[in-house]
Amino acid sequence: MLNRRAALASLAGAASLALTVSACGQSSGGDSESSSEGDTVGIAMPTRSSDRWLADGKSVVEDLKGQGYKTKLVYGDDDPKAQVSQIENLIKQGVDALIIAAIDARSLNGVLQQAAAADIAVISYDRLILGTKNVDYYVSFDNEMVGRTQASYIIRKLGLEDGKGPFNIELFAGSPDDNNTKYFFDGSMALLQPFLDSKQLVVPSGQTKLDQITTLRWDGVTAQKRMSGVLAKWYGSKKVDAVLSPYDGISRGVLSALESDGYSSDSGLPVITGQDAEPASVKSIIAGQQSQTVYKDVRKLAQAAAEMVDDILTGRAPRVNNRRDYNNGVKNVPAYLLQPQSVDKTNYDVLIEDGYYTADELK
Repeated sequence: MLNRRAALASLAGAASLALTVSACGQSSGGDSESSSEGDTVGIAMPTRSSDRWLADGKSVVEDLKGQGYKTKLVYGDDDPKAQVSQIENLIKQGVDALIIAAIDARSLNGVLQQAAAADIAVISYDRLILGTKNVDYYVSFDNEMVGRTQASYIIRKLGLEDGKGPFNIELFAGSPDDNNTKYFFDGSMALLQPFLDSKQLVVPSGQTKLDQITTLRWDGVTAQKRMSGVLAKWYGSKKVDAVLSPYDGISRGVLSALESDGYSSDSGLPVITGQDAEPASVKSIIAGQQSQTVYKDVRKLAQAAAEMVDDILTGRAPRVNNRRDYNNGVKNVPAYLLQPQSVDKTNYDVLIEDGYYTADELK
């Protein structure tokens, strides 16, 4: 294929123009310029330790195979160096496109230079790859909206807009090497900060800055240790009323620390948010432990990524629908974003109605 990367730059411009002239942000379409038959797509996912990422990998493979592509799926198991090595191997194996959910958003510059030299299209999946010009498109959920959804839930459950308070809250954030962490945090704090300023929300630990509350690799055990330390040092006779948690695995770690400190469903647990609607956390919500999660149907994300690959490899302009490109520090990356949904005990049936889980899987 002749200089696919130059063609991608042209396609990105066409996609941006299509978004400007059309409110719905649909693909500009066009006849296929080349056949995708037999093309192979490399898929690099970050970890097998999360149900969410196992579902992503499976869904992306199924969607691509359904469109006639071959696939090579690898998992980096939370090791950035291993992921770089895996992507290098995929490039050597001659894949035609790469879908990458980065472990460390800033660790891929060198290997993506190799992809560019091999004329391989790169889609940043869910997590924006930073610090390189060699990423062509970004497909994700609206991550700032995820944070706003979590904050809105806390505000509503505590009655903050009705003037109730003060309440004690502790803040948790995701991994410092994941670009989404900032989006989640910024979205949450856009809504929570006024209540912190008015003292309706109080953080006894004083840990309110992003660099104070991150959780490396989104690890639940790390979150549990931090929460246990916060309880031991700052609470005593005080009660935790809410915990902003950006991800279900972190939420479960926080819950473990709270339960070890004597909290229970009977005595009253704080409002605890989450994300990804993992089965263990949905069951916890049903049982009255974790309060809420953010449902992101990764089947739709996988489908969007597969359609984007197909558009690229057949010479069409992929759909973009974000009103501003996501800047990765080097370039604006055209983005396609999906919308998240809040789920708690009152509406978790949506997961069953959508076919995301069966009723038996949530028992």
